[in-house]
Amino acid sequence: MHGPFSRQNLKATLLKGYLPLLIATLVMVLPLLWMIISSFKLRGEIISMPVQWLPHSAYGGNYTIAADKVPFARDFLNSIIVTFFGAGIKVVLAILTAYALVFIRFPFKRVVFVLILVTLMVPPQIAMVPNYVFIVGLGGMNTYWGIILPGLASAFGTFLLRQQFMTFPQSVTEAAEIDGASHWKRLWSIVVPISAPAIATVTLVSIVYEWNDYLWPLVIIDDPHMMTLPVGLTLLQNVEAGSSQWGVMMAGTVLVIVPILIVFAMLQRYIVSGLTQGAVKD
Repeated sequence: MHGPFSRQNLKATLLKGYLPLLIATLVMVLPLLWMIISSFKLRGEIISMPVQWLPHSAYGGNYTIAADKVPFARDFLNSIIVTFFGAGIKVVLAILTAYALVFIRFPFKRVVFVLILVTLMVPPQIAMVPNYVFIVGLGGMNTYWGIILPGLASAFGTFLLRQQFMTFPQSVTEAAEIDGASHWKRLWSIVVPISAPAIATVTLVSIVYEWNDYLWPLVIIDDPHMMTLPVGLTLLQNVEAGSSQWGVMMAGTVLVIVPILIVFAMLQRYIVSGLTQGAVKD
């Protein structure tokens, strides 16, 4: 066969299109695969040179040791509470802020939006000290609200939802306004249901951030009963006989990421549509 659909042209197209994608996928997935495989290895197999990719036999003892050293049930409950309330309140605030920026007229609206964008450029570590002084001053040390409060404002979520709301047909909300619908009713009865994919995307990003957040909970918590899962994993870094238990640490990390992978699998179909809808103009 000759022409643009010949076998040679088809191979060249596949190589140009899929080879970079395959390489990029391997680069991103390889550390995760290495962690999962290493969780079933003995320590000698993990640090052996040359690299031993597969274990001689699947060793489940790393998971048993990890479960004995870390109170996963308590840490899991703490992470669930922090993630549920932290992500939930963050998404609601982002929805309200984005709605106000698009559908409500008030002075200096563009200035407010620019200030929100500016916060995206500030590393969270810079705000660590003032946040610590503020939360400790309010008595928030070793409390759930002390962990949640500093991260409630989501500039990324506000920006993404604003872009989505900007594509919303103004005629629909104007018709609802003529019918006497309040801003509150327009928001929850019209805007939110139609913007479900974008809201699901912001929700997923917020859940992943709250679940994996390590630095701020480590700073604000010193009570073992209040530790979240990422902080609890530090208990696995104890050194025994002069060597770290890499297999146990890998097993603990796998146990921590399994819930978030399940949430991602449940919501992943909304991600692409939620991110691309903001680019569509009415």
